[in-house]
Amino acid sequence: MKVVVMGAGITGITTAWYLLQAGHEVTVIDRSEAAAMETSFANAGQLSYGYTTPWAAPGIPAKAAKWLFRAHSPLILKPDGSLFQLQWLLQMLKNCDPARYQTNKDRMVRISEYSREMFRRFEAETGLDFEGRKKGTLQIFRTQKEVDAAEKDIEILAQYGVPYRRLKPEECLAYEPALHHAVHRIAGALHLPNDATGDCHLFARRLKTLCEAKGAVFRFNCSISRIEHEGSRIRAVYAGGERFEAERFVCALGSFSRTVLADLGLNLPIYPVKGYSLTLPVTDSAEAPVSTILDETYKVAITRFNERIRVGGMAELSGYALKLPQARRETLELVVKDLYPQGGDTARAEFWSGLRPMTPDSTPIIGATRFDNLFLNTGHGTLGWTMSLGSAKITADLVCGIEPEVRCDDLSIARYT
Repeated sequence: MKVVVMGAGITGITTAWYLLQAGHEVTVIDRSEAAAMETSFANAGQLSYGYTTPWAAPGIPAKAAKWLFRAHSPLILKPDGSLFQLQWLLQMLKNCDPARYQTNKDRMVRISEYSREMFRRFEAETGLDFEGRKKGTLQIFRTQKEVDAAEKDIEILAQYGVPYRRLKPEECLAYEPALHHAVHRIAGALHLPNDATGDCHLFARRLKTLCEAKGAVFRFNCSISRIEHEGSRIRAVYAGGERFEAERFVCALGSFSRTVLADLGLNLPIYPVKGYSLTLPVTDSAEAPVSTILDETYKVAITRFNERIRVGGMAELSGYALKLPQARRETLELVVKDLYPQGGDTARAEFWSGLRPMTPDSTPIIGATRFDNLFLNTGHGTLGWTMSLGSAKITADLVCGIEPEVRCDDLSIARYT
């Protein structure tokens, strides 16, 4: 069977991989010049299975109101002039009640835990090197108020059987020795041993090579101009001056899924939430992080690759523009200099921003549409890397008409319609 995958980010390439594994003929099209050049290019690097939680949560509206007026805020809201932004924010607020939060959390944990298992299988099968580490995540709290507030998260971890350990400030050094500079500013911490890290961009590029070895065709510099359909079936995708026909189509276009599919009458509630990152060279390995640290105060993650440190965070709702304000860089530099002052060289850091495809309930949209042969794998928000293999395998199974290994009937666009 011929399948066209729209999008060559981490979601599209992993979907292509499982379709190839099932024996299908796969073409991947993307508007960029190479694989994983947009949201997958420089994310925080976390495979945060244990930190999977909806943004829309009880108490978030009150917190958000305070964050908006704080220096180095983790949340930035700028009206983009669209009615959709207001509609999306209203939908997100509706998902902040306890019952909806529990439903969304159930869905997200299900996908993340399945993805963790799929990563285990994938690595055992391929041995692909993507500078991965399996040393867990250390979430640090700078105030006792944050420590107390984390008890609700710990209850949820226990409910889902996710391993964790509460830590006193000095106990953090057993996992992250270089925090000795900042241990006096830490009130407590939480360690999630099952979490991992890795360079998403490197993984995607090397997986693309494996896909090509199995016969996949990648067409870059192909912006989608039109999708041809007849009745309830997609006939072809027009991109880069070419017409791509197939029996099945998968949309894995991240934040641009909504705009590309709008002409089909599909109203995807996906908003581009901008995140920022710095990538700096390690100057002293002993003074650099070992794995991933989450700074709860600033909502910033610091992740160690082999010879680089990735610092990522913030959520900015301002539309599709990819600007790089100096104030955002200063926030990232503040955190990494505070926790690892001798670990990396911020003067040589690469500053980046990308658009995370966020749904109002924080859960990705995976599955069928009202078109018989069009499937979605998009809307993963900040967890596209974490959920990549799990959601790709679910999508590939659905495309192939195979019953997925985990429940997925509540993941499709139907939950919004």
